Amino acid sequence: MDFPIFHLDFLNNRVLIAIIAILHVLVNHALAVGFIPMVTFMEWLGFKTQDERWDKLAYKIMFVGFVITTTIGAMTGVGIWLSSSLINPYSIGSLIRVFFFAWFTEWIVFVTEVVLILIYFLTWKKSNASFRSKGKHILFGIGLSIASWFTMAIIVGILGFMMDTGNWLTERSLVNGFTNPIYLPQLAFRTPLAMVMAGAMGLFLTIVFTKKGEEIRYKALRFLGGWMLFWMPFSLAASLWYYKVIPTLMIGNMAVAVGTQDFQDWYNLLTKFIFGAPGVSFIVALASRWKPQQVPAYAYVVPVVVMLGFAGIFERIREFIRKPYVIGNYMYSNGIRVDEYPLLQKEGVLKFATYVKHREVTAANKVEAGKDVFMVACSRCHTTSGINSIVSVFDRMYGGKGQPFPQEAMKNYIKNMHNARYYMPPFPGNEKELDALVAYIAQLQVYPESIEGVQTAGTPIQTTREEIQQLSERILARKESERNNKQLAEKSNTQAILKQ
Repeated sequence: MDFPIFHLDFLNNRVLIAIIAILHVLVNHALAVGFIPMVTFMEWLGFKTQDERWDKLAYKIMFVGFVITTTIGAMTGVGIWLSSSLINPYSIGSLIRVFFFAWFTEWIVFVTEVVLILIYFLTWKKSNASFRSKGKHILFGIGLSIASWFTMAIIVGILGFMMDTGNWLTERSLVNGFTNPIYLPQLAFRTPLAMVMAGAMGLFLTIVFTKKGEEIRYKALRFLGGWMLFWMPFSLAASLWYYKVIPTLMIGNMAVAVGTQDFQDWYNLLTKFIFGAPGVSFIVALASRWKPQQVPAYAYVVPVVVMLGFAGIFERIREFIRKPYVIGNYMYSNGIRVDEYPLLQKEGVLKFATYVKHREVTAANKVEAGKDVFMVACSRCHTTSGINSIVSVFDRMYGGKGQPFPQEAMKNYIKNMHNARYYMPPFPGNEKELDALVAYIAQLQVYPESIEGVQTAGTPIQTTREEIQQLSERILARKESERNNKQLAEKSNTQAILKQ
């Protein structure tokens, strides 16, 4: 726990990441991974039929993708790194150690993708000068399509690892981490989903860039409707495969993941939306394929909205159901590793946290120390007065505002919350720190406050060099003890095998 804690008390830390990440995924899938091959195919149709109307329409559609991916797409890509590094640096640090070479490769491919998209779009009009140059331009589009998909293929391996680490916990290597059980099913689902989302965007942009009655409008609508219909069965089949490999305990989080605790009553409605979105898009795609003249222009807004909404809800669910872990079975969502818990629950989290005001709980500092405990153990997901406020959580549990919180009941609940609500990690501190945390929450009920993160409050370092040295020596001694115990266990197992 050697990083100062960044915290947004009104917005909530995870909401910040969710906004940036979901926006990036929508741009990446709808306007890059699925969009580039679709536009390249449209350009090829113009090349094959020598119909310049296809080429002009494809260029106009590509202009939208080019602008959005090189602005919003690029900024949100960097934003994911920035926000996640601020909010949970421990998880990012662990992932970088496991996937360093994968991420290094992804950055090389990403730079290649940026170069190719610049070449592809900015040389489009010049490529019309000759048959040969147009052929080369289409090849650039194919190369860009491959690069766009490859960046997603690498990142999906990391996303799958965060849900299910597979056998990495025993065989810690890049290959073991990358070949986690969820990798291939998730990649198989995201690839056709991106194609369907691109088709929905293509239908809408075709209506924007063509006029009613133009032949090219109806030709393009038929093509794009067929494009969506082609990819939909693959997406459906892969979604069933994906669902099948999700760990059972994560499936149990689904109700809260879909609607959150505040909106659990909306679960049925949101579930209907999840299943209805592909259905609505299928109907519009089918009508576009067979009767495009009879589909009103405003109807093409619907597939864009529902497919973007579907993808957004999917990302929300994927992020939530892996709780209580940020990295499956390795690190909890509060940034504390599973193997650190026995030590912290015995000696306390404050003793090992560098950026806190109080090293231990006393009668004089109980409430303030509870605030420190909240920041270390709870602030990744909870606020004091904003979204997912810790006070509102206990208000729902204990009868609403105006009723004093029963502190003994709160202590018993927090001790066992991970058994009652699987998405909650166990409390990481000791008994004194639990008392302090409950006292702080009880005070928040009476005297609400907006807690400040390091970005506004500064860094409260109370640790001396001697204390840091002592802590380092204790941690090293514990790790050495763990290694010795592991070696003794292996030696014992070997001797048992030899005796047999």
